[in-house]
Amino acid sequence: MAASYRAAGDDTAARTVQLAKHRHHRATLPRWTRPWGYLQDITVGYGFRPWRAAAWLIALMTAGAALFAAHHPPPLKPGEAPQFNPVIHTLDVLLPIIDLGQEKAFNPEDWYQRLAFAPTVLGWVLATTVAAGVTRALGRQ
Repeated sequence: MAASYRAAGDDTAARTVQLAKHRHHRATLPRWTRPWGYLQDITVGYGFRPWRAAAWLIALMTAGAALFAAHHPPPLKPGEAPQFNPVIHTLDVLLPIIDLGQEKAFNPEDWYQRLAFAPTVLGWVLATTVAAGVTRALGRQ
């Protein structure tokens, strides 16, 4: 059915059919493997809804900026670090490819250090998903 929609030029309907297929398949899996499927569905729609990844990135950026604004991490080298900016620092932690100089200049301590690990991992996954979605959208042009 998805191939028919795609052949007719209705890519949105084809993706909807494929998403339904993944959701149906998830219901047939053992219970212990279903949470991963639910996570993929909620976050990126099994890759068929990449705009969700961009929304999650924005939400993580907002939450991280608020967290780092409330608790500035100390500089690694006092006097040499750039002025701390919670938004830029969060972007530097979240986005894997760019280096804005904040992440390497400041050192979160205690539980903030462990908490900063999650956005890094999520940033890799979500940024990759957004890039794949943009590439797919541009490829259809």
